Amino acid sequence: MADSSTLQNITGTILLAGAGKMGGAMLTGWLSGGLDPRRVAVVDPHISPEITALAAKGVALNPDVTTVGTVETLVVAVKPQMFREAGAKLKSFVSDKTSVVSIMAGTTIASLAEVCGGAVVRAMPNTPAAIGRGITVAVAAKNVSAAQRAVADALLRATGSVEWVDDESLMDAVTAVSGSGPAYVFLLAEELARAGVEAGLPEPLATRLARETVAGSGELLHQSELPSSTLRQNVTSPGGTTAAALGVLMAEPGLRDLMIRAIAAATKRSKELAN
Repeated sequence: MADSSTLQNITGTILLAGAGKMGGAMLTGWLSGGLDPRRVAVVDPHISPEITALAAKGVALNPDVTTVGTVETLVVAVKPQMFREAGAKLKSFVSDKTSVVSIMAGTTIASLAEVCGGAVVRAMPNTPAAIGRGITVAVAAKNVSAAQRAVADALLRATGSVEWVDDESLMDAVTAVSGSGPAYVFLLAEELARAGVEAGLPEPLATRLARETVAGSGELLHQSELPSSTLRQNVTSPGGTTAAALGVLMAEPGLRDLMIRAIAAATKRSKELAN
């Protein structure tokens, strides 16, 4: 989670552009981690009642560039397709001392620097960030200072774990694996339930069994230090029911081949969408 000491030591303004689900989750994490609400400003044409309520705590809503103060970090959480239009307006908030942290999929460091300016950190979170269990991968431009990177790291950790890479080209595969990954897990729960119905279970029971099994297994994976392969083997008795099912899933071509092709397709599409 967020480094509260770093959050508490922030002296400039953190400007959040876009306070939707992901931006809102980050903001909640920042404030829970000890960031002074008076250090936060939000720019969004559609402020939700939940965000509006934070104004009473000192969060500035849609401030003018002349009143916002020195923006230490601009966090861009708008939809990628809106970035060109929104980014041009955000540029007026950016000075040569501002770092720009983007959580937009498919938006390169070069594009961010061109539209917004500043020292750019490109990050890819995922939707479990909404419950503080996300994972984010980030890459920093060469002009990002150690201090700016530390602040970016603290802000991103407000919604879960953070990994840093040095090669921006890895971000397309990151998007395919962790950015899009929750959808694959949700699909697994869907299809596990559907298969349970086909095996004769009532649909409500099959759905509950599938959801709780996926959620519980994920939590076990989270808490255990064992490799996922070992956890799988621990469930699998030789010649038993699990082994019979895995014989189907692990056959050639099986789940491994399907997942490789799925990740390749998502990676390819991420590259195509990059701007």
